Amino acid sequence: MICIGINASADIKCLCKMTVTKTVGLSADEVWEQLRVMDNIDKLSSLVSKVKWTSDHGIGGQRVCTAADGQGYFKESIVEFSDLEHSYSYAEVKGVPAKNIVNNFKVVDLGYQKSMIIWTKNFEFMENPQMNEEQFRGFLNGAIQEMIANTIKLARKA
Repeated sequence: MICIGINASADIKCLCKMTVTKTVGLSADEVWEQLRVMDNIDKLSSLVSKVKWTSDHGIGGQRVCTAADGQGYFKESIVEFSDLEHSYSYAEVKGVPAKNIVNNFKVVDLGYQKSMIIWTKNFEFMENPQMNEEQFRGFLNGAIQEMIANTIKLARKA
């Protein structure tokens, strides 16, 4: 994770970008078939118990992800989607201790039945009583690693 600037607002600590990559022994198409589903976040993350779409799927679509404990939720909006580029982006618009969060999944074909999953997250951290910035970064890294690992598992089963 890289802090790329300081904002003058007292609530916002920095503009951050985090990128996690993983090379896997599966074709880009095999991995993309799991990521493009967008309904299976509860199978990719132990932090999510269910996913409910509140509008159409695809660009502009919104989904609500209920926390595993059933107490909280976060709302996401799909901002980009491309089967051709094996990529989609979504903004987290409610329920997280950061602002302007945009995530992007991309699967790159490396040839010879190999691909690379690239997950990029851009956000502005906000001070809050639940966790400091370091804790938030650790939380995000763990969540991203889990989702990538579970995506690979599902792709291998398919």
